[in-house]
Amino acid sequence: MKLLHSLLSALALALFVPLQAAEIRPPNVIFVFADDLGFGDLGCYGHPYARTPAIDKLAAEGTSFRQFYVTGVTCCPSRTGFMTSRHPASFPKYMADYGFAGKTTVTELLKKRGYRTGHFGKWHMGPDEADGTYGLDTVKVIGANKTSEGGRDEGLFEAATRWIEKNRDVPFYVNIWGHITHFPVGPVPSLANRFKDVEFKRSDFGRHMQDKFDNALAIEGDLAAGMRNYLGDVYSLDLQVGRLLKKLDDLGLRENTIVVFSSDHGPAPVKLAGDAYKDSSRVEYSRNMLGYAGGLRGGKHNQFEGGVRAPFIIRWPGQVPAGKVNETSIFSGFDWLPTLCNIAGITLDPKAAGMIGENVNDIWKGADRSREEPLLWRVSSENGKPSIRDGKWKLHASGNPRGPVTLYDLSQDPSELNDVSKENPRVVANLRAKIGAWVATLPKSYAKNKKTAKKNRRRKK
Repeated sequence: MKLLHSLLSALALALFVPLQAAEIRPPNVIFVFADDLGFGDLGCYGHPYARTPAIDKLAAEGTSFRQFYVTGVTCCPSRTGFMTSRHPASFPKYMADYGFAGKTTVTELLKKRGYRTGHFGKWHMGPDEADGTYGLDTVKVIGANKTSEGGRDEGLFEAATRWIEKNRDVPFYVNIWGHITHFPVGPVPSLANRFKDVEFKRSDFGRHMQDKFDNALAIEGDLAAGMRNYLGDVYSLDLQVGRLLKKLDDLGLRENTIVVFSSDHGPAPVKLAGDAYKDSSRVEYSRNMLGYAGGLRGGKHNQFEGGVRAPFIIRWPGQVPAGKVNETSIFSGFDWLPTLCNIAGITLDPKAAGMIGENVNDIWKGADRSREEPLLWRVSSENGKPSIRDGKWKLHASGNPRGPVTLYDLSQDPSELNDVSKENPRVVANLRAKIGAWVATLPKSYAKNKKTAKKNRRRKK
């Protein structure tokens, strides 16, 4: 009997250990990052014509946030904020040229926790793209395939999916950073033809979008054709997201995988013939740059809401509420690193580490609150014009500390139409002081490697 009892005990222990290990295994993380996709470019974010069934389903199975903010208004600064939880303007050298100056990244921290880490697609985080950079086991900087029937990001999604399958037995973190909808938008005809039945009407879009339509018409654009081309590009991204999600189901990874979909900043402007894109082929593509900020003002390159507010969808079964639309919680890409560290069981004090992000794990899981500190934006130039979001207030300042400002009450005016600075002098004074204190901490000079910058510009095209 004792022998039988010992055998049964040993068997029970053998069965218990794998179950216990499975219970404490931290979740996988997949970060799908679109490029220049507008706040209103998805069906689930209100686009009147977009067909994004896979991303819409992802939102229905998770939570979509309506007041999520990115950390910069161009590609590199936005990626910097997510990866380091530090403001891009705090770096004395341009990050795409010089890297992150030894600052800790989210992938380095997760790798120490035992995660396998990967990056596929767009980079813009420094001159070194080798495996091992920033704690990334695998780095594949994959460009766009402009002739693919599956869209220009098909190749990088396929590579990332193969990597996920290979690493499915360990906790993993992977960036899938695409090129859609960055200039030039010119999908293969089969993708645009999916929208041949769309009856385009300017009146279906908000006030701020009308300027973009006028700019396209100024270079002899066909608005209906341009919209079909843009929607075809977005649809191809949705197609790849759908294939990715199916693969997760096939591999049995759905339940313990956090899937996040977002965009690096607002939609790109229509490029007019008088700027850097003068040749006829580029003007042709410019007519297709009809990304929609969903009624918000601005887009890529500026700090109005249309430039810094982006879609943010997260699915984590059993942890993140399904089918919820969070209209009120304010948080940022700066919060990505501290939140994932908290979820993965990594002890981290962001402030002590010099980071500006906050742990918003509870917001992801349904808490009705916002991050504690205000959000600030400024390009790296010393003379850049800073902006601040503090509660319901959004203030845009000039490079001169005593210069003119505009103030908006976003609870009443998310489209930033009505400047209320004169009616609220105390609010203006308070926000000016916060901006001044922050700007005083930033580098006084800024270095950019022109040779590397030129190489990066060629790669973006």
